[in-house]
Amino acid sequence: MIYRRYALGLAGCLLLAAVTACRFLPHPPLASFAPSSTAVLAADGSLLRLTLAADGQYRLWSPLADIPVPLQEAVKLQEDQWFAWHPGINPIALLRGAWATYSGGHRQGGSTLTMQLARLLYRLDTRHPSGKLRQICLALWLELRYSKAAIFEAYLNLAPYGHNIQGVSAASLIYFNKTVGQLALPEILTLAIIPQRPNASGGRDPVRARLFARWQQNHTVSTIDRQLQNLPVPLRRLAQLPFTAPHFTTQVLSQAGQSQPHQLHTTLQPDLQQLLHRHIQSYIRQYQHYGLRNTAAMLVDTRTMDVVALQGSADFYNPAILGQVNGVLAKRSPGSTLKPFVYGLALDQGLIHPLSILKDAPTAFGAFQPENFDGRFIGPLSVREALIRSRNIPALTVASQLSQPTFYNFLSSAGISKLQTPQHYGLSLILGGAELTMAELVTLYALLANHGELKPLNYLHHLATNPSQTNTLHLLSPEASYLVLDMLATNPRPDGLPSRAAVAWKTGTSWGFRDAWSIGVTGPYVLAVWLGNFDGSANPALVGIKAAAPLFFRLVDALHWARPAEFTATRHPPATLKQVRVCSASGELPNRWCPKTEPTWFIPGKSPIKISTLHQPVVVDNLTGKAVCPPYNAATSHTEVFEFWPSDVMQLFREAGIARRAAPEQHCQTSLVSGEPPHIRSPLTGGSYTLRRSRPTETIALQASSAGDTQTLYWFADQTFLGTTAATDPNGLAWRPDHPGLYSLSVVDDHNRSHQRPLKIDIIP
Repeated sequence: MIYRRYALGLAGCLLLAAVTACRFLPHPPLASFAPSSTAVLAADGSLLRLTLAADGQYRLWSPLADIPVPLQEAVKLQEDQWFAWHPGINPIALLRGAWATYSGGHRQGGSTLTMQLARLLYRLDTRHPSGKLRQICLALWLELRYSKAAIFEAYLNLAPYGHNIQGVSAASLIYFNKTVGQLALPEILTLAIIPQRPNASGGRDPVRARLFARWQQNHTVSTIDRQLQNLPVPLRRLAQLPFTAPHFTTQVLSQAGQSQPHQLHTTLQPDLQQLLHRHIQSYIRQYQHYGLRNTAAMLVDTRTMDVVALQGSADFYNPAILGQVNGVLAKRSPGSTLKPFVYGLALDQGLIHPLSILKDAPTAFGAFQPENFDGRFIGPLSVREALIRSRNIPALTVASQLSQPTFYNFLSSAGISKLQTPQHYGLSLILGGAELTMAELVTLYALLANHGELKPLNYLHHLATNPSQTNTLHLLSPEASYLVLDMLATNPRPDGLPSRAAVAWKTGTSWGFRDAWSIGVTGPYVLAVWLGNFDGSANPALVGIKAAAPLFFRLVDALHWARPAEFTATRHPPATLKQVRVCSASGELPNRWCPKTEPTWFIPGKSPIKISTLHQPVVVDNLTGKAVCPPYNAATSHTEVFEFWPSDVMQLFREAGIARRAAPEQHCQTSLVSGEPPHIRSPLTGGSYTLRRSRPTETIALQASSAGDTQTLYWFADQTFLGTTAATDPNGLAWRPDHPGLYSLSVVDDHNRSHQRPLKIDIIP
């Protein structure tokens, strides 16, 4: 007897150990038994696209904690209300089901949730006794191996919901266009009955009514839910499953690679995507008789770098235009859209300011002899005008002077992919010689809006809100970035109409009329538009200003109307930018004979500022009109002011029919610059000045004496313009240098006479 009890005890211990081992020894999670779909969600959580899992099912695995408790309770109430207490099988339900089935009554399965899970996991045929027996054994095995929570989670994710839909999460998105956490009670109850009624239509279902009656026995139901329960619950058909923004979703899925999560919460905003799509479709229909059949567009919020709308082609489903190609990622020639960055670099390198005068004249850069798009040359023009009129020669002239970085170095630092060597392009790089994607071009223009910081585009929401995953790189100064946008904002619309908000924009046309571009910054957004053909075929209609700009402004106007509150802010200049009046004709500080001045921005310490010598006085004989030499006779001569342009510019004026008076020839030996130069009185010669950081109001007085014909004095430190003073101002100019060291201080009067002296500055705490 003792041995028998011992044997039974040992057997019990071994059985307990076996059960414990089954539960606690490593075993694969139930989620690994079935592949998952990927739900691509918009920024507002709505479904853009749901992919098929590897086995051809729509299935989204959700942790039990993410499935709302009311849905869990409704499923248990409908399927297996004793789930928490049975060991995997319910003997009473099995016997009842067997009796009903084999006595010829209504067929009943009597399966628990665990048994149903076993059938789903192991693909059992339970219509025969052998299959049912295997189901029972495997249900017991699952209960030994896994917790109730794990089993219930697996069931909720694998239960059939009609067609090839499995699991509550996929069913919720497909039927209701909602995540499970957004479902109302009538939708929850409808979802709970679908596994037993896969053909449910969402109407007033008696099974749902009975489930609701049972639900009310244990739950308090609001008046609204009670009223909603009496109404049909519409179900979206599987054929209506959205496939929104196909280029965008395909790109996001491709970037996710093999490790695709169950959900991709993207940055795309459905209302803006619809706006883009609607206007593109309308524009292509309107202008297709010009051969304009394909386009791509991209809209990015520069505050977060979120891609909020993307259209990869005019029609994803049109094979005639290769519609499934994503034009946003296609390498294309950008035409002139890169010119703003040439001028941005030149601003930072101290080569120009916005009103610096450049020459648009025939110019050879070695063997490279470029022309303008219109085949004409227009002579001297400001940087601002050269940019908005997209003149090639001035841009190439400026680009040829860039160093540290060169324009090639700038593009390379910006991450432009697949660049050839600098020698491969030469200066043609500025005119679109290198191919860029629209995404790369948008990133560059967003740099201007972000004060010179290069930031990567965001396609996924969690990346947009995680600063640790955002890398920034300063490629332009805030000052240069602002000035480039300020210049581009003066570019007039092609239709001549005013915009509701400022638009800083540029067009581009590739060689051979293969690509038409328009891109710009408005409010917090960068918008890019491309028209062309993916097969590379040319079309004379593919000109940026004619083909792309009208669509660009159609989208800009729609954006301004759709989001008016986002376009009320004004872009303010950096505090470090200063304004100075320059001679309009020369772009330099005006001498006393300049007839017209206008304000311009300049970057202290960088922008080139010097006294203009374009306008000079000439003493002319009253009778002959020829120049006379001193001594002058006021009774027989008078003074006239002439513009002294270079000979090549004067030739352009003549060819263009622009009247310019030529100055009479002068044979006098005296210099135009005569009289006493100014003399620096303060600071003293060889002086050394000490300033304290603790006393930020301490300054050095800059004072000079000057000749009686002087009106204005211009002050410089190491070629950096400091400011102006009137010749009669006894106080002079207050100056506080930022750094210690040796300075060359100079003063120039409005006759271009100058004086300079060295100065040592020490700065102590």
